[in-house]
Amino acid sequence: MPDAVKALPGVLRWSLGDLTVTVLNDGYLQGSLDLVTGIGSDEAGSLQAAGFRAQAPRITLNAFLIEAPGRKPILIDSGMGHFGGDTLGYIPAALAATGVSPSDIETVLLTHLHPDHAGGLIHKDGSAAYPNAELVLHQAETAHWLADDAISRAPEGARPYFQNAQKAVAPYAGRVRTMTDGEVLPGITAVPLPGHTPGHTGFRIVSGSASLLMWADIVHLPAIQFKRPEATMVFDVDPDRARAVRKRMLDEVSSERTFVTGGHLEFPALGYVARDGGAYSFVPELWVAAH
Repeated sequence: MPDAVKALPGVLRWSLGDLTVTVLNDGYLQGSLDLVTGIGSDEAGSLQAAGFRAQAPRITLNAFLIEAPGRKPILIDSGMGHFGGDTLGYIPAALAATGVSPSDIETVLLTHLHPDHAGGLIHKDGSAAYPNAELVLHQAETAHWLADDAISRAPEGARPYFQNAQKAVAPYAGRVRTMTDGEVLPGITAVPLPGHTPGHTGFRIVSGSASLLMWADIVHLPAIQFKRPEATMVFDVDPDRARAVRKRMLDEVSSERTFVTGGHLEFPALGYVARDGGAYSFVPELWVAAH
């Protein structure tokens, strides 16, 4: 591909009190409306069209870098790594653009162990992409994906997800810390959001009076799920619980005017949720170069 048309790294730095939060775009998953459950495909297609989005949805994928004076860098999620096609796997280039080396990362906070969030933990040869990092994830996530009998008890069609999760975590043996809730690092609190996966977790990042809620995979398709929160995805482990948690979170963050971001909100993925009649809409934060 000629250099003139190669995509530049997707990177946006944002000041949050004394912290710098950098959104790192990994590319996109090419999906289809067959991924949407809980509402009819015709309605899903109409919502995509009304939102100026294609009938074959592109699902944005983001990870997040957190830096603070006197502290080692922290990463939230790692992108797809080598597990995806050529529309994915751009976290290393985005991270390089920040000047942070993978060896500098002290902690990787994992929202869950789906491959688009944990695949980037390893190189193609299976070695650790973040050789000095500790992994932190919810206890229910490790119990679901990493238990000795996890693959044998998994539905046959889902077994590759379990195998990929185990491959991604394997080189970090002895450097995996589990939690259930509460503060996981100074200023960063785990927010359990079960349903999409059993240990699906968001992270609330606070510095002084400023805060940001990284809500992980509460929304995959913004044009659909803000308007119809009952719409679920085929890869929700517990669709009913995922639906209930999404409805609760959208109500909460819109009522409290919470500053939010997410793994699948469209880059640069920072903003607010507003009520829109009986539904919701996403209001992007104003980007200014000073940040």
